[in-house]
Amino acid sequence: MTTYPNYGRIDGAIVIIGFGSIGRGTLPLIERHFDYDADKLVVIEPNEDVHTFLHQRKIRHLQEAITRENYREILGGIFKEGRGFCVNLSVDTSSLDIMKYCRELGVLYIDTVVEPWAGFYFETTENAERTNYALRQKVRDEKAANPGGPTAVSCCGANPGMVSWFVKEALLTLAKDTGRDIATPWDRTGWGNLMKDLGVKGVHIAERDTQARRTPRPRGTFVNTWSVEGFISEGFQPAELGWGTHETWFPENGHGHDTGCQAAIWLERPGAITRVHTWCPTPGPQFGFLVTHNEAVSISDYYTVGPAHAPDFRPTCHYAYHPCDDAVLSLHEMFGSGRQQTVHEILEPDEIVEGIDELGVLLYGHEKNALWFGSRLSNAEARKLAPYQNATGLQVTSAVLAGMVWALENPRAGIVETDEMDHARCLEVQRPYLGPVEAHYTDWTPLQDRWALFPEDIDDSDPWLFRNVLAS
Repeated sequence: MTTYPNYGRIDGAIVIIGFGSIGRGTLPLIERHFDYDADKLVVIEPNEDVHTFLHQRKIRHLQEAITRENYREILGGIFKEGRGFCVNLSVDTSSLDIMKYCRELGVLYIDTVVEPWAGFYFETTENAERTNYALRQKVRDEKAANPGGPTAVSCCGANPGMVSWFVKEALLTLAKDTGRDIATPWDRTGWGNLMKDLGVKGVHIAERDTQARRTPRPRGTFVNTWSVEGFISEGFQPAELGWGTHETWFPENGHGHDTGCQAAIWLERPGAITRVHTWCPTPGPQFGFLVTHNEAVSISDYYTVGPAHAPDFRPTCHYAYHPCDDAVLSLHEMFGSGRQQTVHEILEPDEIVEGIDELGVLLYGHEKNALWFGSRLSNAEARKLAPYQNATGLQVTSAVLAGMVWALENPRAGIVETDEMDHARCLEVQRPYLGPVEAHYTDWTPLQDRWALFPEDIDDSDPWLFRNVLAS
């Protein structure tokens, strides 16, 4: 792109909380696509290393950590006009508390995850309370208690976020390719019935990151293509998945929920060492990690047909993530030693010499077996499209951009998840930054390409049961 669409004016202050890899990548997209008062753009980031970068660009840097004790004072002082946009891209800050306060002030809000205050992930002793189900439910409870009002977009990155828009686009693709002449559904009931009628049993958020640099990973260093702190935190949470109505077996270490949407279960095991069989276009069959993510719950919830406690239909849904090879080695070292590495490195775009981030949704169990729909963005192309980020980062930041545009165009929508947004409009904004967006059918199932010499506890009556997806 040499010219960039302008998506409107943001009146009041723009506050970016957190300026790690995602914050740095989001900044140029805001600069490209919105009108705003430059002197009202503020970055809140405790790390002093970003000061020179921001100072050279004449961007105000508030070197503070947002905490439970100071967030109202700091944000209230910046958003004095009662308008503006809060872009929360930080760790260890309560998404819910900041979201609620921004709505109280009349300020638009967006984040990429339901983040808790510092200490939650490793100081909370009850695993059920550490799930994304529990974190998400508090946001849904707030939505129910205070409907409408200023828009706050919850969990709008690549995943959660973009992948929910991919699910809808994949459903329309599958409907067309199976000869169904349908109108695009306009509400949750319509989308749930479409998924049910197409025979989709579940969804993998199927990702393979092949980005790599020439320098070997140093021992004692956690290397990743995005936030190391974020990946470690979610990797230590319990494995979690939306639980579909086609499932006939329940894991021995599994636990359900008696309150809320009841769309998910969690396992008494960290997600970052829980493996599943999945499929992506480049590698074909592969192992993924069943790392907990908000979209695993929200997608299963959104497409539920019937009452929460006894649905007529609900898809299974979970993340199936193969991170870059350096991150896999980092996880292996961390869990093997029982200690977190003290040195964290994010692969910079100018040091990556090869690879793509292949991120999509695998819809399975229907008459065409399985359909993968997603982005196959290379680091090389990401560098041409936008500065300061690799392929993984651009898939996230472009979704933040799309969510901001939607919020600006729908400023009184209340608290929304990406499943509830206009997927076509959001992808229209985001797609120029995603590289090839493709649909791939496959005849692979989890019963194929297994080690036949070693018996496994599988059920060949239905290849797409979670019992067969879960690696033993």
